[in-house]
Amino acid sequence: MSSAEQALVLGVGNILWADEGFGVRCVEAFAQRYADNESVIVADGGTQGLYLVDLLRKYDPVVIFDAVDFGDAPGTMRVVHDDDIPAFIGAHKMSLHQAGLQDVIACAKLLGDCAGNMLLVGVQPVELEDYGGSLRPGVRAAIPAALAIAVDYLATHAIELELRGDDEPALGVITPGLDLHNYESGRPDGALACRVGDERVLQRTVRD
Repeated sequence: MSSAEQALVLGVGNILWADEGFGVRCVEAFAQRYADNESVIVADGGTQGLYLVDLLRKYDPVVIFDAVDFGDAPGTMRVVHDDDIPAFIGAHKMSLHQAGLQDVIACAKLLGDCAGNMLLVGVQPVELEDYGGSLRPGVRAAIPAALAIAVDYLATHAIELELRGDDEPALGVITPGLDLHNYESGRPDGALACRVGDERVLQRTVRD
């Protein structure tokens, strides 16, 4: 089922939980920065889990962006290749989608034709327990370097990318309304929408 004619650039994660959205924001930035290329498919995998199996069987090479608990200092980025990927994402599970990514790779291999060339570009999250929050500065700052790693990797597979022209519309890979600009501008102030626990409620609970 694999096709060596097209590569997949895949972002996984949940944008609703702060740094969990790193992978999704990476593919959003990738689509905005680089011109469309018929040899590259860019996809927001979100938290789709096993629904992504066929993508890993259809495309080769595959680049995956994700927030991963490597046990490193917050904001640290790591690059993991091929068969080492499941071991790294399973060492410290921090979310349902991460366990799902392990299952996706395992199922793709079981079914056959799993991509033989895979690259995981992962970042150690700073904050996850912030529902409705966005990427922390240290994690957001890692996106350009993550994209550069992906571009260099694709170049080793004879896939060259060009920067998108100012007059070229970006490929829409994110659900409308959930792009970074709208997500940031539409968020209410923290005083109006507490996302990490209201101290007034917590204190009342303790006294009771």
